[in-house]
Amino acid sequence: MKVLGFLLQKEFRQILRDTTILRIMFLVPVIQLIVFPLAMDFDVKSVNISIVDQDHSTYSQKLISKIASTGYFKIVSAESSFKKSLTYIETGEADLIMEIPAGFERNLVREGVQKIGISVDAINGTKAGIGGQYLNSIIADFNSEIEMNWKNAVTIQQQGKIDITFTNWFNPRAEYKYNIVPAILVLLLTMIGGFVTALNIVKEKEVGTIEQINVTPIKKWEFILGKLIPFWVIGMIVFTLGLVVSWLIYGIVPKGSFITLYAFAAVYLIALLGFGLLISTYSENQVQAMFVAFFFIMIFILMSGFFTSTDGMPLWAKFISDMTPVAHFVRTDRMIILKGSSFNDVKLEFFYLVLFAGVLNGWAIWNYRKTS
Repeated sequence: MKVLGFLLQKEFRQILRDTTILRIMFLVPVIQLIVFPLAMDFDVKSVNISIVDQDHSTYSQKLISKIASTGYFKIVSAESSFKKSLTYIETGEADLIMEIPAGFERNLVREGVQKIGISVDAINGTKAGIGGQYLNSIIADFNSEIEMNWKNAVTIQQQGKIDITFTNWFNPRAEYKYNIVPAILVLLLTMIGGFVTALNIVKEKEVGTIEQINVTPIKKWEFILGKLIPFWVIGMIVFTLGLVVSWLIYGIVPKGSFITLYAFAAVYLIALLGFGLLISTYSENQVQAMFVAFFFIMIFILMSGFFTSTDGMPLWAKFISDMTPVAHFVRTDRMIILKGSSFNDVKLEFFYLVLFAGVLNGWAIWNYRKTS
């Protein structure tokens, strides 16, 4: 333990001397946590729509007014033909076209049925899908209002009617920031654990100090622990800083136990630090280590459920997702922070992270070649 103490002193002194790395480790995560949730907001709040009204009736005007009053749609043009309106889709000025045919009001009143044409620009699949759903919902609501006007109160009371109400649990206003901020906290630890430590042993190789260490009686596990512990401490400080920023900027306070949350963060960070150290044992220089770390971490993040749920992935992709520690911590981080899940609810995920930490660090210790 005395040897490990001297190694830790050496590592902390090296880290404190490099002010650039310190700024990167503390300032960059805070900036990312402030900027990313604002830039990565997947809530569709402004859909540009072009209207083709060939009826110009009272009903068509009511429908257009209803669409404009929702706050989700911005009417960018009102054209007399679909061909003219299509140019707005082609130039990217409109996301949807709604075509109201001639005889819209007459057919509704006489026959009770009238089709409306909706054309959606599907280049941005997310915006197209959500915008189309918004518009369908508004038209359905408009339909219900017409039926209410046609039927008298007695008839309505005689008919069976299901009134649907719903509640958003854990995110009452369905704001995307509550989904993304806990995941970004995981991203911050991933960056520190994966990138910074991947460059650590390689830096020793490049400057030549690794040769001096190799001729000493320091054991391999002592050397790896000496590299791991300082960055583990820094990672836990960054995680705490991230929780403070989440509370101050976004008003997000963990609903679950802080002890459970920090236990997961501690084990997850050990796993990622082991992964970074493993990369550094295989790499000959910092450029190699950086590219290898970037390759794997990008896969981890994209397949972790960070942006979208893993439930929609094919089976092979879901299997790969389950084999990454990032996916397990993203899932549990959201559950603890938003749902207030207890340790008993997420204990299986904890054991997965412990397994990852043991395998990755054990592999790093085994692969570190200490020569005399």
